[in-house]
Amino acid sequence: MRLYAARPDARLRQVAADAGLLAWAVLWVLVARAVHGAVLALAAPGRAVEDLGTSVADSMGSAADAAQDLPVVGDELSSPFDALGDAAGSVRGAGQAAQDAVGTLALLLAVVLVVLPVGWLLLRWLPWRLRWVQEATAVERLAGGPDPDLHLLAARAVATAPLPRLAALPPGIGAAWRAGDAAAPQALAALEAGRLGLRLPVPDAAGSGATAPPLSG
Repeated sequence: MRLYAARPDARLRQVAADAGLLAWAVLWVLVARAVHGAVLALAAPGRAVEDLGTSVADSMGSAADAAQDLPVVGDELSSPFDALGDAAGSVRGAGQAAQDAVGTLALLLAVVLVVLPVGWLLLRWLPWRLRWVQEATAVERLAGGPDPDLHLLAARAVATAPLPRLAALPPGIGAAWRAGDAAAPQALAALEAGRLGLRLPVPDAAGSGATAPPLSG
């Protein structure tokens, strides 16, 4: 399976597109990390509330324990401190909940900032690359081997190639193809392969297996 074209200019475009996709993904990952860190900074008030609640709860707990040690009125004196400690525990829970909410928001924003732009570009890049790989593999399968079927590639070129490129072929290609001249389907098949940035083997009497020069198409 071929992943890149044989012709340098076509291969350069493919490599640039692949590198561009990678750079785009890295860029948005870095942006998402920066946003994640910035949003997490909003959790500072929640941490302060949690620390305050913890401090008050500990202080009220110590005061309740001290009041509990007093004879006769210890239970009555410790009750208000226990109530204040429970209230401080609620404050501590609220601070923790605020931190959890900020952490969830930061994570969601980071994921969205990566998935949406990268997914948008990937949906455009992936079909283009897969289509090229499939077509290039088909061209190599038709043109390769000891008995290549260049007539199918030639028919494809006649049906889909832009008219200016067909007109740029040597005069009489169509008549030569109808007459059974082997050079005609070779030239048309090379035009179709050139559209993908590929080269076709050039048949010669010596069977050297030389390859055609890069095509401008």
